[in-house]
Amino acid sequence: MRHLISIKEQTKWDILSILELAQKIKAKRQAGELTNLLPNKTLVMLFEKTSTRTRISFETGMTELGGHSIFLDKRTTQFSLTDFSDEIQAVMRYASVLMFRAQKASDVELAASLNQIPVIDACSEKYHPAQALSDILTMAEKSGGIENVKKIVWLGIENNVSNTLMLACAKLGIQVVIVAPEVDQASVDSELNRQAEATGKVLRTLDLATALANADYIHTDTWMNMEFFDGGQVKPEFQTEYERRKQTFLPFQINAELIDTFAPRAKIMHCMPLHIGYEISRDAVNHSGSVIFDQAENRLHMQKAIILWLLEKEGEILNS
Repeated sequence: MRHLISIKEQTKWDILSILELAQKIKAKRQAGELTNLLPNKTLVMLFEKTSTRTRISFETGMTELGGHSIFLDKRTTQFSLTDFSDEIQAVMRYASVLMFRAQKASDVELAASLNQIPVIDACSEKYHPAQALSDILTMAEKSGGIENVKKIVWLGIENNVSNTLMLACAKLGIQVVIVAPEVDQASVDSELNRQAEATGKVLRTLDLATALANADYIHTDTWMNMEFFDGGQVKPEFQTEYERRKQTFLPFQINAELIDTFAPRAKIMHCMPLHIGYEISRDAVNHSGSVIFDQAENRLHMQKAIILWLLEKEGEILNS
């Protein structure tokens, strides 16, 4: 049974197959062709964390595939009253695929280990494979094929999003440069790092000129925890850590001056939500090289590809 957890379990050829599937699904949608391939199939979406793009893209995607989605906010369920393993086994009896936006990757892995239905890690503290694959779709489009992408750069904090993007790109033979003064310790997966580094395609440096030279794409994500804020203001108890992070990370902000100086031909990417004035500036979002909103749209097309691939239905699109 197929699962999508960390990209560790996928091969280069799996990634390319999912990419091709997403490209064909998107082309069919743009041509007005229906892809009602999953009638009477149900996607259960279990959320322990809030979401915008993940929920909309998976729910819309499942609808456009002819199936149905159920949104579960864990806070309104009985999970807190019982053993997680028991409750998740019951939930999976109602679905064809489980999409789980989890606090802990270990809970996603536990659900997958039961092998009842395919399971997707839809963002945990360690992984975000749906985002990574969607970004690969965007890069393939903007570069005329993924084989034309030679180098990407990650700026900011090393985290769950950078983990899966790094591994997926390294498996595809793309040079990945990580420019991160700190690592989110909750995101560390030593095996994932070993897999990525074994490709010989990963470089870590804090030298911006070296890192950004000849970059095709520059990516970032938030480096401020949202619990630091209340109504847009920093909570007093987090003021010291907030100031420390600003001082540490601001030199690695994506802004127009940085792009124009070191990587004028690079495209700018951000998984969203955008935190203007922190990891990215407004002039970078509005820059001619920004592909952020195309990147957001592609979550929809890739989610459909992921669902079909997990259910081993890819032949119905790839062979059509």
